[in-house]
Amino acid sequence: MRILLVEDHAALASQVMSRIERAGYGVDRVGTKEDAVVALEDHAYSLALLDRRLPDGDGISLIALLRKKQPAIRILMLTALDAVDDKIDGLEAGADDYLTKPFNLDEMIARIRAHLRKHGGQPTPPIELGALSLDLDQRTVSISGRPALFSRSELILLETLLRRANCVVSREALNAQLYGNGLETQDHALTSQVSRLRVRLTQLKAGVEIHSARALGYIIREMKANEDEA
Repeated sequence: MRILLVEDHAALASQVMSRIERAGYGVDRVGTKEDAVVALEDHAYSLALLDRRLPDGDGISLIALLRKKQPAIRILMLTALDAVDDKIDGLEAGADDYLTKPFNLDEMIARIRAHLRKHGGQPTPPIELGALSLDLDQRTVSISGRPALFSRSELILLETLLRRANCVVSREALNAQLYGNGLETQDHALTSQVSRLRVRLTQLKAGVEIHSARALGYIIREMKANEDEA
């Protein structure tokens, strides 16, 4: 399930993409109407997040093309315009919903999920590694089929690592997920978070292990049989 983000503001686009990826969806970002047209030719999308004020014109003019190229696509308008008439224009042009900047990212994800469910979107497949299964739609974890509770920070960290299982995830990427982009954090804070998550996974016999990649970040992988028995 893939989402198209049409937004020219780089900082906002980065935050939106990060949150969408954390929710388990794939996302492609373009910054102009022209690039959006190219993306629609190359990929199928379940939903589009469409800014109105783009460098090459009003994003509202893309709605008809989106509907023509991919009739089942859901469209959410993202804009700083908050006048009632502007909202009406977007909805009457064919948008399904409207978010006025600044908007809450968690609310955005809730609306995305609601629209995809409403219009027959398929559930996101869980991420499975070892005995652990992460439901990306419900953001719940089970181990050997039994529910397992994690704190908010543990869940964010676990989800970020699992989405790139068997690959090194940089400390910068992990800090951004935990604390937000641009926020200064103490280096030992992430180390402590990872240490606590390691202990929790061991206690729950999750069958996975987090390894350090010196000066780079961390990697999560499935334990080998002899490691699990040790």
